[in-house]
Amino acid sequence: MAADLLPEFALIPSGDFVMGSDDADTDEKPAHRVHLGEYLIAVDPVTNADYERFVRETGHRPPAIYELPLVVTAGGTEREHAFRANGQPYVWCDSEAPKARLDHPVTLVRWEDAIAYCAWLSGATARIIRLPTEAEWEKAARGGLEGQRYPWGNSIDRDKANFLADPASRNAHGTSPSRSFPPNGYGLFDIAGNVWEWVQDWHSPSYYATSPLNSPGGPREGTLRVVRGGSWLASDRRMLSCSHRHKVPPDTYSYGIGFRVACTA
Repeated sequence: MAADLLPEFALIPSGDFVMGSDDADTDEKPAHRVHLGEYLIAVDPVTNADYERFVRETGHRPPAIYELPLVVTAGGTEREHAFRANGQPYVWCDSEAPKARLDHPVTLVRWEDAIAYCAWLSGATARIIRLPTEAEWEKAARGGLEGQRYPWGNSIDRDKANFLADPASRNAHGTSPSRSFPPNGYGLFDIAGNVWEWVQDWHSPSYYATSPLNSPGGPREGTLRVVRGGSWLASDRRMLSCSHRHKVPPDTYSYGIGFRVACTA
C-alpha cells in the first residue's frame, strides 16, 4: 500500500551544474557552479488526485479560498474580488477535488501545506519525502543542458509549456493535465509552466554571491519564500526560465501555485 503512494521519480545524477544566470534579474546573479549529490525528484507535480488522498487520511484543510494572502490584499478590493472569482474553479468541495481536474496539479496550497503533505507521505512510505531545494529544482529543470534558458533550449512556445502566451485569453485559460507537454532531458513534466512550484528555500537577493559550492540549502531564515518554474498565468516568458526566482510572502497561495516532491536517492 505504501508503495502505491510514492510518485514516479527521476534520478538526478551526482555532479556539477551552472546555477543562475548573468543575463537575468539581479537575484539570479552571478551564474556559479554548484555540486549536488544524486537525488530523486518527482516526474510530475503533485496532482489533485494525489493530494485528495492526503486530505482524506489526515483531515488537513482542503484547497479553497481562505484568509486572503498578502499578495492579494496589498492590491486592494478589485484584486481581492478577482482572486476569489478566478480561484473558484480550483476550490474543493470539502475533501473532494474538482472532478474535472483530478489529473491537474493541485493548487491553492501554501508552503506549509506542501510541507505537511511531505510529512504525511514520509510517514506513509518510510521514505524522507521533502520539497526540493532551489539548487535541486534548478538542476533538475535544466535537464542536463548547460547554458540554456529553458528546460529544452533557448526558445519557448505553447507547444512546449502551459503559459499565458496571449494575456487577452486569460479568462479562458487555466491549468492543464499533467503530461500534456513533452518532458525535459531528465524526463520531468511541467517543470516550466502550468503551476509555480514551491521549493524549500527562503529567498535572499544576495545569496548566490556567498552560497556554498556544495549542496546549498538556502538562507537559514528570511521573510520571503521562493516558487519556481512559471505558471499558466505567466505572460512574461522569462518567468519560465530555469534560473528565474519568484519571491512571495510565506502566506501566499494561488490557483497558479503547486509543488513537486524530492527524495534522497
